[in-house]
Amino acid sequence: MKFYQHILALAFAIHEINQNPRILPNVTLGFHIYDSYSNARMTYRTTLDLLFKMHRIVPNYECDIQKNLVGVIGGLGSETSFSMANLLSLYKIPQLTYGSFAFKDIQILEGSSFYRMAPNAANLYVGTLQLLQHFGWTWVGLFVEDSDSGEYFLQTMESLLSEHGLCSAFTERIPQYAQLDDLDEGYGTIAKMYELFTDEKVNILIIYGGSLTFAWFKMLMFLVDPEEKEKTRYGKVWILTTEIELVSLGLLKDKVCQFLDGAISFTFHTEDVPGFKDFLRTIKPKGAQENHFLKDFWERSFDCSFPDPKESLRLNDICTGEERLDSLPADVFEMDMTGHSYSVYNAVYALAHALHTIFSERAKRKRVGGRNMGQIPALLVSQIHHLLQSISFNNSAGETVSFDDNRETVGGLDIRNVVMFHNNSFQLLKVGKVDRNALGGKEFILKDHMIVWHGRFNQVHPISLCNKHCSSGYQKKNKEGKKFCCYDCVPCPEGKISNQTDMDDCFPCPEDQYPNENKNGCIPKTIHFLSFEEPLGSGLASLALSFALMTAFILGIFIKHRDTPLVKANNRDLTYVLLVSLLLCFLSSLLFLGQPGKVTCLLRQTAFGVTFSTAISSVLAKTTIVALAFLATKPGSWMTKWVGKGLALSVVLPCSLVQASLCTLWLAFFPPFPELDTQSVLEEIILQCNEGSVTMFYCVLGYLGLLATASFFVAFLVRKLPDSFNEAKFITFSMLVFCSVWLSFVPSYLSCKGKHMVAVEVFSILFSTAGLLGCIFFPKCYIIVLRPSLNQREQLIRRKH
Repeated sequence: MKFYQHILALAFAIHEINQNPRILPNVTLGFHIYDSYSNARMTYRTTLDLLFKMHRIVPNYECDIQKNLVGVIGGLGSETSFSMANLLSLYKIPQLTYGSFAFKDIQILEGSSFYRMAPNAANLYVGTLQLLQHFGWTWVGLFVEDSDSGEYFLQTMESLLSEHGLCSAFTERIPQYAQLDDLDEGYGTIAKMYELFTDEKVNILIIYGGSLTFAWFKMLMFLVDPEEKEKTRYGKVWILTTEIELVSLGLLKDKVCQFLDGAISFTFHTEDVPGFKDFLRTIKPKGAQENHFLKDFWERSFDCSFPDPKESLRLNDICTGEERLDSLPADVFEMDMTGHSYSVYNAVYALAHALHTIFSERAKRKRVGGRNMGQIPALLVSQIHHLLQSISFNNSAGETVSFDDNRETVGGLDIRNVVMFHNNSFQLLKVGKVDRNALGGKEFILKDHMIVWHGRFNQVHPISLCNKHCSSGYQKKNKEGKKFCCYDCVPCPEGKISNQTDMDDCFPCPEDQYPNENKNGCIPKTIHFLSFEEPLGSGLASLALSFALMTAFILGIFIKHRDTPLVKANNRDLTYVLLVSLLLCFLSSLLFLGQPGKVTCLLRQTAFGVTFSTAISSVLAKTTIVALAFLATKPGSWMTKWVGKGLALSVVLPCSLVQASLCTLWLAFFPPFPELDTQSVLEEIILQCNEGSVTMFYCVLGYLGLLATASFFVAFLVRKLPDSFNEAKFITFSMLVFCSVWLSFVPSYLSCKGKHMVAVEVFSILFSTAGLLGCIFFPKCYIIVLRPSLNQREQLIRRKH
């Protein structure tokens, strides 16, 4: 019944053209209407009847020369259109179809005289996908017609959903036609589908089917719940594809269909054609006995019958002819021109403009020669076919109609919102459009504030997810055996964040930032180094200065008492070198404190290495002199000539030069430099000195360890020599302290990070140096300062004997 508007759109277009002298002057267009009965065999039969009408069909024989066929409009479905195209393409008769086709079906028609008034089906896929993404719907159900085109839609849509992170909760195939006489066989299918579309998790349902698919769903709803007592349970967002018409059949036309309230429908683009509604209001069943289409439509729509002399009818059942089309529910008949009717309307005008071009050219070339302009030779039918490919005109709605290289009209789809009313009528509100060929970001336009949702949602944006969103600070973890849209939410691992919902993976912060407590944002890191202002830095600096002052004080004592036997007996010059070296060692530790710079990074390890090697070399020289001095006291010993200042110089200078050479190579080829360490400590950026070469650093330390070991070994050997001036036993203990400190330094240094590494090295420098100072010089200072009576030659000689 509802499809009768397609016929009326055809009649209206022809009526307009015949009334317009500027298009086809002196030519009157007519039309024939044939029913395909949704059957391929009947489609072939009616197509042959259209081409070669006689008492019986004789292909390629035409006797009615008044029947000038210039084109065919139809059909609505792909099966009907293909059946017609098989015959019409043989004779190059233009066929303008107004249905939608899958891409694989379009390829079959390449090379035929086939034109598509409906936009490319790719718009439907693009629009559906972007609609789902726009509202964040990731869990959708798919109902598709059990046909080849339905299977193609399902395969294409499943691929697109997966590619863009969306999932189908289920896919269900539905019958092509609504059958009320075969309910027992279809009860299992009905029960399964009822269970699917009442699933509360799935709020979005996509339906792909033909023109009668809606009638099938309405029958389903009526069977499972005739009174719609549970209509709130059916509250879903139904996404309807282009071929679905909101049409009711038979006994179901008076039943409400509130379950579709708030649905989103993709429809062929249409505009308000001036005069069409007025034309519909003039439709009256006058002469309905001759117009079988109108008679049948009128009786079915208004539940009445026209009088028949052979039958007696009750008065209430008689069609008066005064019934009005605008009083019918929208699912029976719409007063607004539908997208299919708009396509039919444009198809008629396309053929008319092609004829206009042919007649205009013939008039210019004066080839008419008295022939009736209304009689069109068969040869000109193929010319219409070629002219249609380049036709372009503005229709009465102000839109340009033309075909692209694939012989399909240029344009997109309208997005409409279905608003249902309790009197079984509805309104289709245009809320957007989709046109994949549009420019300037207008491929998809949606005015979602205009959408009226199903009452169940209380005008709140519907949600359709397999599970709740993962909030920021969490990442998705797929559930085993489930689709990727179904997942668990797990906290981000250490050092990473997620600042959006439903993130597949957490990501690390920039190098100069670190994750906050909730792991949903980054906090700028603070730059840290061992500064003089903080307690640890100030404590170490105070300790270094205190030890340096103490060393200077001891040096002053030894200089003041330089002529005393104790100072002279322990090699006065070597003692001065050792004390100055220890003083510089204490002061070199200050280079490790404060903000690292280019100069301090170059100096601190090398200054420490050279001064320490000088100090240890001096200690080694002292022990060596003690050993040689004891041997030189034996009569006739050849060691006598080695004892003296020359021996001290020959030990200290070479040993110090080796360390200085190592440090020079280090600075020349692998110089230390300041750097920012963003990885070692999570919440800090460590401003530190990169040693340039770890190998050179451990070579310097290793050489110091070698000198210390040699000093300890020699001192240990001569510690019990019977000499009042022998300080070897103090040196032995000092080397033991020194080696203990630096052996514990290596594991401590490697286990620390940032400023604590620096603190460990400063601590090792101070306490190893203090060990040398205390063990070697504190006993002597005790005698010099507190027991000067013992610092006498006589006392030392007496103690010796």
